[in-house]
Amino acid sequence: MNILILGGGGREHALAWAVLQNPKCDKLIVAPGNAGIAQIADCADIDVLNAGVVVEFAAENAIDFVIIGPEAPLAAGVADALRDAGVLCFGPSAAAAQLEASKAFTKEICDACGAPTAAWARFTDAAAAKAYVVAQGAPIVVKADGLAAGKGVVVAMTEAEALDAVDDMFGGAFGAAGAEVVIEAFMAGEEASFFVLSDGVNVLPIGTAQDHKQVGEGDTGPNTGGMGAYSPAPILSDAIAADALTRIVQPTVDEMGRRGTPFQGVLYAGLMIENGEPRLVEYNVRFGDPECQVLMMRLGAQALDLMLACAEGRLDQMTVNWADDHALTVVMAAQGYPAGYEKGSVIKGLDGCGEDSSHMVFHAGTAERDGAIVAAGGRVLNVTARGAHLAEARDRAYGMVDRIDWPEGFCRRDIGWRAL
Repeated sequence: MNILILGGGGREHALAWAVLQNPKCDKLIVAPGNAGIAQIADCADIDVLNAGVVVEFAAENAIDFVIIGPEAPLAAGVADALRDAGVLCFGPSAAAAQLEASKAFTKEICDACGAPTAAWARFTDAAAAKAYVVAQGAPIVVKADGLAAGKGVVVAMTEAEALDAVDDMFGGAFGAAGAEVVIEAFMAGEEASFFVLSDGVNVLPIGTAQDHKQVGEGDTGPNTGGMGAYSPAPILSDAIAADALTRIVQPTVDEMGRRGTPFQGVLYAGLMIENGEPRLVEYNVRFGDPECQVLMMRLGAQALDLMLACAEGRLDQMTVNWADDHALTVVMAAQGYPAGYEKGSVIKGLDGCGEDSSHMVFHAGTAERDGAIVAAGGRVLNVTARGAHLAEARDRAYGMVDRIDWPEGFCRRDIGWRAL
């Protein structure tokens, strides 16, 4: 098969790495890709948000299967255009992608199907939102309704912090994403990520993970896109995962089908778990980043078979073969992230890290300049390892980190601390 992956971050490098292990893959193109992806696949600099351009590129390159990595092309309807053109595609329609593109839409779905989640209200003006905050008190959660690259959420521990968040969002801090604001009751507990494939009818769990959102060790400092992750997540036991599937995920998929917008792709359920009870925090409609890196490290070649079965509507025929292993990824970011940071610093020592089924450095924000790998983003590298137990995966990952010569970069040194 000729396969096209859309995206250019660490998630897409991990997807490409796994897909290439499967003999079904004859040719792989990643658009736009990055310097690390370019070492294993062809890269194409096309506008992945332009559905017409993607469809034309797929036709010109005899593409048999398209895997859409990020959320923005999904919300822009790229999957719809590909399916209309007869191209097999992994990823939901624009209508189904509202599960991520609109927090309020997801809340309405939860209300309709009885999925447990936090109490909520939606606002289109700051005055009404602030009155609600004052009436409810803190802690409370303020969210930009639309896509904000994983950053439009403020867990406000004080009323003043919540009121500031409302002003920021309606003041344009997250652009159009903050034109509407959803305010939720604070949920106590421990958060974990549950990944489930859906072909529109059937669902198949494909793994659990736990992300580290805050920039500082001990989960301190501002939120980021994610500073590291590990899989599996011990807090998400088999019993809790089964409960989440029965009471949250399957009812959501059923409700989407009832509405005539069946969900096909990966549903990433962010769950808050307290006293063994899962509640939905939010959905994403694509693989998490950096959770995808640890999932792909553990799934390997079967990831392609599972995504194909999902796209072809035969998930009920599939099983996931898990090794009894663990994976952990450490994000190396540019100094200053998630605030301002410099681009262009040279990264050395990558050749000494080794690349095999237990050790991989996935590139997130890199470019090549004069034969050197340079930083081209905030989150730059995902240093990823597998082990028989989590401590072994951690030690391998940090051993690789220590071989990378990049003074302008930093990482958290406590990834996996909750489980360890």
